[in-house]
Amino acid sequence: MITVKKLLALTATILFLFATIQAAPKTLDIYFIDVEGGSATLIVTPQGESLLVDSGFAEDRDANRIAHVARDVAGLKQIDHYITTHWHRDHVGGIPRVVKLIPVKNFYDHGIPAVPAADVLPELLAGYREASQGKTVTLKAGDEIKFGSGSKVRVKIMHSNGLVVGEPAGSAQIKPCGADFKPIPEDKTDNANSLGLLVSFGRFQFYDGGDVTWNVENKLVCPTDLVGPVDLYEANHHGAANSNNPALVKALSPRVAVIGNGPRKGGEAQTFATLKSVPAIEAIYQLHRNLQTTDKDNAAADFIANDTEACKGDFIKVSVASNSKNYSVTIPDKKITREYATR
Repeated sequence: MITVKKLLALTATILFLFATIQAAPKTLDIYFIDVEGGSATLIVTPQGESLLVDSGFAEDRDANRIAHVARDVAGLKQIDHYITTHWHRDHVGGIPRVVKLIPVKNFYDHGIPAVPAADVLPELLAGYREASQGKTVTLKAGDEIKFGSGSKVRVKIMHSNGLVVGEPAGSAQIKPCGADFKPIPEDKTDNANSLGLLVSFGRFQFYDGGDVTWNVENKLVCPTDLVGPVDLYEANHHGAANSNNPALVKALSPRVAVIGNGPRKGGEAQTFATLKSVPAIEAIYQLHRNLQTTDKDNAAADFIANDTEACKGDFIKVSVASNSKNYSVTIPDKKITREYATR
């Protein structure tokens, strides 16, 4: 028979355990969502504020995957901040559908062009205008996205419209610099205009450069290293070979790299080799196995979220401890988690 004294003691214990759980320090979480060779990265602060970077293709598949991770996995009621890094269909196409599944509060971009370039589809811009209701913020290199008071998460824009932090307007895309300087032909696509952001949380640093390409990447590290070193690097441009300049990757010197590729897009052998050549890199993760290259040009199976072309669209999650001294990388579907120390 349970006495009143024992019942009170049991109640006190349950309340204490509940309070302990409630008071447990929260993590900074980063979700690399599979949008089949597009891009969609969700960042959730310990205070529960959110930032979605890009929205995949204009398909229900991608919007549904983003909404699932945001609502069902991260427990969000809305997306507080949304960045379109640039105007290609695999980065901005999904946002008109996303806003119908979960509210989006603030919209950011590198500027909506009055006259679309040849590689920018007018219907994508129209969809973005409708989704944002015409209320957008143009971000320049050096700008920051502000989170609520008390947040220790900082998001700084490192490049926009081909300019890096501290560079004057009108600066050339190709700027000879560095003993091993090897430019590629000037990139006249919107990839070169991509927004790139550095996310800081205490000691932890994460760089996401959108689809920025080789020549702008070189300006990020020469004559001044503006970004590195970092703990986590989302390989630029899905791991394409005309991005991921070795000068940048060497300066970033990440502990962990994530390639947001598709089964037949990105994750190119040259980029994989560049990442493997960096001594500091402890692990390379991929959203998809690259079916167009060999096993030696892919990570091991337990570092890849989706092994086959016909897949469920599994994501990769990074969680940074509240003291920012370490972080974990998880492939939830494979029930694999690894721990890494921050710098």
